[in-house]
Amino acid sequence: MGIDPAIVQNIAERVRAEVLPARAAPAIKLDPAIIQKIAQKVPIFAGMSQPCLLDTLATGEHFTIQTGEAVFREGDMGNSFYVLIAGEVVVEKLRQGKPVELVRLGPGECFGEMALVGNDVRSATVRATAPVVAMRFYRELIDGNPESASAIYRNIARILAARLGESSMV
Repeated sequence: MGIDPAIVQNIAERVRAEVLPARAAPAIKLDPAIIQKIAQKVPIFAGMSQPCLLDTLATGEHFTIQTGEAVFREGDMGNSFYVLIAGEVVVEKLRQGKPVELVRLGPGECFGEMALVGNDVRSATVRATAPVVAMRFYRELIDGNPESASAIYRNIARILAARLGESSMV
């Protein structure tokens, strides 16, 4: 199943128009063994068939962020989620005007997924604590593939439920 070219064009124009601290990294060719490892390690891709995972990964945009740079800030508009390939990020929320660290994330973890489930405003700041390589996946591209969208939204529900359970135990 292909992605509507109008959606791809719209995304490309929006990305070019944004001023991002990220620089595009060279495209990575993924062989089936790597795809399988990604599927096993990244919970947001759990349950996807190999062809679906390959299609989904092909829509991702690789980029790098240097230590100290923000991927996005609390209050920014968002329509994408991210998968961390290498490096570390910290998720921070402003409390009484000061950043409070919520969690640190490493390779294989995702963030920003709330933007896919209807909340376009970023609820926290995500900043690199080490050089980062990540992939960005836009809502419109995910929604253009029903099999991918179904798996990703199901997995987002599981991830958010687990986080809610963890936060209620604190």
